[in-house]
Amino acid sequence: MKCVICKHGETTNGFATVTLERDGLTLVVKKVPARVCQNCGEEYVDDAVASELFITAATTNA
Repeated sequence: MKCVICKHGETTNGFATVTLERDGLTLVVKKVPARVCQNCGEEYVDDAVASELFITAATTNA
């Protein structure tokens, strides 16, 4: 897929670090499967993975 940010790079399979914040809780998840632009490094997490992250964040108690 062509990167929508830089418009030059192609994305390849890789990993991202995602930070979610809610109600004073910060959840950092490393090695999240993502598409990463080889030119600018922009990371794209697909809908299914994002849904899992949001569910995890919603059920995590501080």
